[in-house]
Amino acid sequence: MPDMRLAIPWWDLALRAAIFYLVLLVAMRLFGKREVGQFTVFDLVMVLLVANAVQPAITGPDSSILGGLIIMAVLFLLNAGLARLRYRSPLVRRLLEGQPRIIARDGKWIPEALRREGLEPEDCLMAMREHGIGSVSEIGLAVLETDGTISFVPADSPMRRGRRRVRSRRI
Repeated sequence: MPDMRLAIPWWDLALRAAIFYLVLLVAMRLFGKREVGQFTVFDLVMVLLVANAVQPAITGPDSSILGGLIIMAVLFLLNAGLARLRYRSPLVRRLLEGQPRIIARDGKWIPEALRREGLEPEDCLMAMREHGIGSVSEIGLAVLETDGTISFVPADSPMRRGRRRVRSRRI
């Protein structure tokens, strides 16, 4: 029969899991806007190595089934809680997801924006081809979205202007 006795208190396992979850979340947020589907091979290798490296620190001396279940439950609960919080709070959403960044305007790349986002020219060219854009001169606006995708507005796209309505109270 599998060992169900914990080697350390349950709350210690829960706290360790929560700390590493939050640290990994912050690290992933600071080091890129990519989603899992947009990971490079290097990103995937890094995540796998980090997971392998921190596993002993999360479990400590505990290798019980119950300990693993506690850690798993804490990780799922944290993830679900943050998803709900992100949905309800624009501030939390902005902190977790960041904001879109303009990376090209009027047919020219913005080198500072590309450098800040860690974008290689090849990545941008590939995204252009996926959108049927043959040359950077055809771009009116390119935006790195919060999910890591690049949106393009063609240079020849008609500008649409709407009326901004501002409500004010006269006193």
